[in-house]
Amino acid sequence: MSRTSRLAAIAAGAAALLALTACSGGSGGGSDSGSATITEGKLTIATGEPAYAPWVMNDDPASGEGFEAAVAYAVAEELGYAEDDVEWVRTSFDSAIAPGPKDWDLNIQQFSVSEERKKAVDFSTPYYVTTQAVVAAGGTEAADARSIADLKDAAIGVASGTTSLTVAEEVIAPTQDLQVFNSVDDAVAALQSGQIDALVTDLPGAFYVRDAQLEDGVIVGQLESEEGGDEFAFVLPKDSELTADVSEAVDTLRENGILDELAAEWIADQGAPVLQ
Repeated sequence: MSRTSRLAAIAAGAAALLALTACSGGSGGGSDSGSATITEGKLTIATGEPAYAPWVMNDDPASGEGFEAAVAYAVAEELGYAEDDVEWVRTSFDSAIAPGPKDWDLNIQQFSVSEERKKAVDFSTPYYVTTQAVVAAGGTEAADARSIADLKDAAIGVASGTTSLTVAEEVIAPTQDLQVFNSVDDAVAALQSGQIDALVTDLPGAFYVRDAQLEDGVIVGQLESEEGGDEFAFVLPKDSELTADVSEAVDTLRENGILDELAAEWIADQGAPVLQ
C-alpha cells in the first residue's frame, strides 16, 4: 500500500470513529432506554418562573416538594435517573409550546393537551386530570363550609359556557340560581364585592384566584364529578426519542397509585380537600 493510500485509510478510520463518538454522545447515559437527552447522563426538566404552589413549593423544583416537582422526580426515577442526574431550567409557558428546538428534555407546568399544540410539541400521557373547586372569600360562611350540604344555600358564581357551571349545578345543586358571568375574572370581581359567596372554577384556576387575586381567599374544596377536566401532561420537543418512555413511566406511576398518592399529599393537603 502506498503512503498516500495509508494516509487515506487512517483519515477514513478517524472520521468513522469521530462520527461514532458524536452519535453516542447524545444519548442519556442514565436512562434504561438509552434515549437521547440534551446532556449525556442527565435529564433536563423545565418548569415556569416563578413556579407556584401547590405545583412547586417555594419556587424550588429541585427540592422535589410540590405536586409537579414530585411527579417529575418520580418519572425521572422510572427512566433510570438518580436525583442528582436531574437538572432544572426555567422557561415561559408560551415558549415551551412554540415550534422550534428546545434546551430541555421535558417541561412540566400545567400544560393541557390539545390537538393544536401537538403540531409543535409532543405530549406524554396525562399525569393529572383537573377537577372543579369552590373558592370563597375569607371570613364568610361559605369559606367555613366543610361539605357540599354546607354550600346549598350559598350564592355561587360561575363563568358561562364552562364545565364549572355544569358541575356546580349537578354536584352542589344550590337552592338559589347560579349567577353566571362572562368570565372567571368577572366572577372574581363579584366575589370581591360581596355579590356572591363563592365561585366554582377549575382547580388550577382556583389556586390562582386564591393566591393572586384575593387577599383572603379560601379554597373550600374540590368537587367530584364524572365531567372530564383538562389533562395535564409533560411537554417534550417534537418527535423526541423520550416521548414513549416518559409516557410509559407516567402510566406506571398511575397504575401503581403513586400519582394519586402525590395528588393527595400536595394538592388535597395543601388546601383543597375533596368535599363530600
